[in-house]
Amino acid sequence: MKNISGLKCVTCGKEYFLTQIEYTCPDCGPILGTLDLIYDYKLLKNKLTREFFKQNSDYSHWRYLPLLPVKNQQLICHLSVGWTPVYRAKKLENQFGLKKVWVKDDGRNPSGSLKDRASSVAVVKALEKNVKTVTAASTGNAASSWAVFTALTDLKTIIFVPKKTPEAKLTQLLLYGADVILVNGNYDEAFDLCCRAAEKWGWYNRSTAINPFLGEGKKTAALEICEQLMWQVPDYVFVPVGDGCIIQGMWKGFKEFYQLKLINKLPKMVGVQAEGSAPLVNAWNAGTKTAEPVKAETVADSISVGIPRDQVKALRAVRESCGIFIHVSDNEILSAISTLAKSVGVFAEPAGAAGMAGLQKCIRNGSVKSGEKAVVMVTGNGLKDLEGVKKSIKTRPIEVENILEDVEEKLLGRPLR
Repeated sequence: MKNISGLKCVTCGKEYFLTQIEYTCPDCGPILGTLDLIYDYKLLKNKLTREFFKQNSDYSHWRYLPLLPVKNQQLICHLSVGWTPVYRAKKLENQFGLKKVWVKDDGRNPSGSLKDRASSVAVVKALEKNVKTVTAASTGNAASSWAVFTALTDLKTIIFVPKKTPEAKLTQLLLYGADVILVNGNYDEAFDLCCRAAEKWGWYNRSTAINPFLGEGKKTAALEICEQLMWQVPDYVFVPVGDGCIIQGMWKGFKEFYQLKLINKLPKMVGVQAEGSAPLVNAWNAGTKTAEPVKAETVADSISVGIPRDQVKALRAVRESCGIFIHVSDNEILSAISTLAKSVGVFAEPAGAAGMAGLQKCIRNGSVKSGEKAVVMVTGNGLKDLEGVKKSIKTRPIEVENILEDVEEKLLGRPLR
C-alpha cells in the first residue's frame, strides 16, 4: 500500500513495516505498545482535496479509501457503513443556550453501532491474510458487528463476551452464525481469555486496541463530520468512552484532515465515561499517561471497562486536543436517553447516550459556554439493549377497555383534541 509508511509504537516510538508486526510493540506490551498507522501525507495531499470529495459519489465510509489500510478493494463487503446522519438539534440549542448542537447517529450502521466502521476494515485485513479463523472479545457491540461482517465470508468466527452481555447482542451473534463463548466473568476477563486463545491457536484477533486497523475505521466518523458540517469544525466533540478506541480514532481523523489542509481548526475532544467505570477520568485527573484498573459497574454495558485497552492513545487524544475527560452517573445517562429521544428523535442505548449526558454536565458546570458549538456522538442504537433503555422510562401504558367511554375516563383531565 503506497499510501502507508508503516506502524509506530505510541510509547517507545519504534517504527515497523506493515509486514513486520501484527498487533502491538513487543518491547512495550499490549497496553503501552499500541501502534499508530502512519500514512504518506505528502503523497495524499494533492489528491485529497475538497473538490475530490465533492465529486465522490460513494456516500459510505469507503469514500475515504485513500486514508484506509486496504490493499485489495475486491474484498470489501457490500454492506453500507458510515455516512450516518448528523442532525441539527435546534430544540437542544434553545434549551442549552448553545450556538449549535449536532447529534451524529451511528446507531444507523448495519449492526446498530459505530463498531461497524472498525469491523468492515478488519474483515478485509483478515481476508487479505488468508486466515481461516477469526476472533474478538467484546461487551457486545464489537462482537455483533464482527459477526455481521464475517458472516458474509467463509471465516470461522469465535466470539468471547462476558456473561452479562445484553440478550439483543447475544441474539445478533448467534443469528449471524458466530460461535459464542459466554465467559463467566467481566469484559476484561473475556478480553484476556480471547487474546490467550488467539495466540495459542493462531486466530486473527479483532479485539480493540491490540489490532491497529480498528481505529482507522473509527476515524471515518470524524472525517464525515467535517464534510457534513461543510468543513466547519465544532468547538467540542463528545464521545462515549470504554476502551478508548473511538475517541483516539476520531482524533486521528480530525488531525489527518487538518494536516491535509481540508479543515482549518481542530475540535476539543471530550471523553465521557460512566461514573462506575471511569479509569481514564481518574488518569486524566491524576495527570498520568496510563490508567489504574477499576472494578467496572454501570448500566452502560458497552463502556463498562475496568482496564481500557487503548488508554495511551485515548489520553493522548484528549490532551492534544485541549479537551477533557469527565464521568457521568447512570441516572444522568438514563436521562440523556430520554433527551435524545424527545428532543432529537434518536434512539440510543445507555452507552450511546453517554456523550449527551456529558454535554449536559459540561453545560451545567460551565466547561461548555453559551455561544459554542458541539457535536455529540451516539455510538449505539437503543434496540441493542432494551432492558437498559427501559430503565430510562418513567411512564407506563394506559390500559383501557375497547370502548371510547373508558378511554375518556382514563384520560380525564387531559386534552383530547
